[in-house]
Amino acid sequence: MRYFLELSYNGKNYHGWQVQPEAITVQGTVNRAISTILQENISVIGAGRTDAGVHASQMFAHFDTDKIIDENFSYKLNAILPNDIVIIKTKQVSLDAHARFDAINRSYEYHIWLGRNPFLLDTTWQLQYQNIDVTAMNQAARILFEYEDFECFSKVKTDVNTFICKITQAVWKYDKNKLTFYISADRFLRNMVRAIVGTLLEVGLGKKSIENFREVIESKNRCKAGTSVPAKGLFLTNVSYTYL
Repeated sequence: MRYFLELSYNGKNYHGWQVQPEAITVQGTVNRAISTILQENISVIGAGRTDAGVHASQMFAHFDTDKIIDENFSYKLNAILPNDIVIIKTKQVSLDAHARFDAINRSYEYHIWLGRNPFLLDTTWQLQYQNIDVTAMNQAARILFEYEDFECFSKVKTDVNTFICKITQAVWKYDKNKLTFYISADRFLRNMVRAIVGTLLEVGLGKKSIENFREVIESKNRCKAGTSVPAKGLFLTNVSYTYL
């Protein structure tokens, strides 16, 4: 039988989602917890790979087992998982359901705090700049809808076969000291959101023009884009499926 897990996690203490040798990861931690309860070797497959320090308010993963899982399974998992990983629910799905390949849309948020806030140190990037042109950043963000090849925002030497992504949302919202970037697409490249945010911030700070932003996309050159912003401000917030 195949089961989907819906979970959330604070990525501060993890070297990303994917299992790595000699490193603590979210996937590895969840694998051990499920394997302990079911008394068999379990390896979950996630909807994607978040980098070290990136958070997820909604992530999905699937795993297979011959054992029947009861309604208390999520409670049992949470009892042995660290407090910074929470299983929201577990659901049986068809054997051909796939957490990664069946996802039709993913959404991220990037959180910036303008000033200092000791209570948000782990979940926002804190900047002293107060004069950021949010209107210009939104004008530049709308240019993303005109393109599908985002090689310029991809991590160099990645193993993907295509840099094509269909972005359906890209907008900045400002509320008091909180500046949040919302972006949705059918798929994302490694480091893509953090590179987009860093490049849009250069527009907001007057270091790049809106037309420069277009030139960056058309260059397909990562060196032309801005610096990747810190991981701690990034959240995977939604993964959508036709059957969930």
